[in-house]
Amino acid sequence: MTSGAHHFSARVYYEDTDHSGVVYHANYLKYFERAREEIIGVDVLANMWHESQTGFAVYKANIGYHDGAVFGDLLDIRSTWTKEGPYRVIFTHEAWRPGKEKPAVTCTLELVCLGPGKKLLPIPELPFLE
Repeated sequence: MTSGAHHFSARVYYEDTDHSGVVYHANYLKYFERAREEIIGVDVLANMWHESQTGFAVYKANIGYHDGAVFGDLLDIRSTWTKEGPYRVIFTHEAWRPGKEKPAVTCTLELVCLGPGKKLLPIPELPFLE
């Protein structure tokens, strides 16, 4: 089992919010995706696709909304991950608002690796899993 931890900053822009000025619920998934791209490496992901038409897909996600972030917040996206078995990586993400004692949003999701024809493949040996 391989694991790690990472911090990523995400600014809440007006376009991220709903009519009340709170982050629209689906946008947290974008913040978490950006954090994962930083963890895995944008170049690594691009090379996987261009060289072998493989990539990661979210297989399962569980999100809890606790305290909505608002326009102007600079969120601290805290991520941990664990490789579990040959076919999945489990990521846990938390979106923290400045000065708060609990995360605004928590998310646990499973990533799998898919190849051509959406064929399930073993998770490749990548630097973030070392």
